[in-house]
Amino acid sequence: MNDEQLLRYSRHLLLEEIDVAGQEKLLSSHALVIGAGGLGSAAAPYLAAAGIGHITLIDHDQVELTNLQRQIMHTEKSVGKSKVNSGKQFLQQLNAGIQIETIEAKATTALLDDLLPSIDVVLDCTDSFASRHLINASCVKHRTPLISGSALRFDGQISVFDPHNIASPCYACIFSPDENFEEVSCSSMGIFSPLVGIIGAMQAAQAIQVLLGFGEALIGRMLLWNARTTQIDEFKISRNPECSVCGKAR
Repeated sequence: MNDEQLLRYSRHLLLEEIDVAGQEKLLSSHALVIGAGGLGSAAAPYLAAAGIGHITLIDHDQVELTNLQRQIMHTEKSVGKSKVNSGKQFLQQLNAGIQIETIEAKATTALLDDLLPSIDVVLDCTDSFASRHLINASCVKHRTPLISGSALRFDGQISVFDPHNIASPCYACIFSPDENFEEVSCSSMGIFSPLVGIIGAMQAAQAIQVLLGFGEALIGRMLLWNARTTQIDEFKISRNPECSVCGKAR
């Protein structure tokens, strides 16, 4: 690190769990954030501020006025623009010393096959079961740690699925891809504005923990946040040896 970086990240360097070696690892890491909406708007800025050296944003949507209630990477001037370009502008203003790459497209298996060999950690900030299962399957295939978050109405959840950990379940161990889940969205059900910030910031924290290996990441555990009661619940989740996605991948 140069002198400017030593000063910029000095509060990280004071933490023995990070220190100089850890910050240098963050600066050399590549995180993929899939979804530049509510969750991504909280997760990506904290990754950028923390000094993740290379961040790739994927999203196919444009900014709408209704997004501004919770998607804090975007401003009124961003309405009508692509979310990834709006997000890139925000992140570059936050930290000009890192690389921000954007892909204005839906996440597909083919796209993730191209990207994941160079990715250190994936943050799933999407809002549909179909996307989550596709991302999970690709992360299992390429053995890439996945930080999965979701938020709807007043309820959020987050967990970490790490193929490098033999005991770690994958997303499909918990939510079978063979089940028919009813897709619901913020546009029909509503969303409490700060909730996506809380869950998205937790995703960023978990990604940094996974990259540096300190503390206890949410592997084999799922955390539930109820914004109505300000209650946090946690339950253990186990790997399914018969899982159709990861059962034969270990």
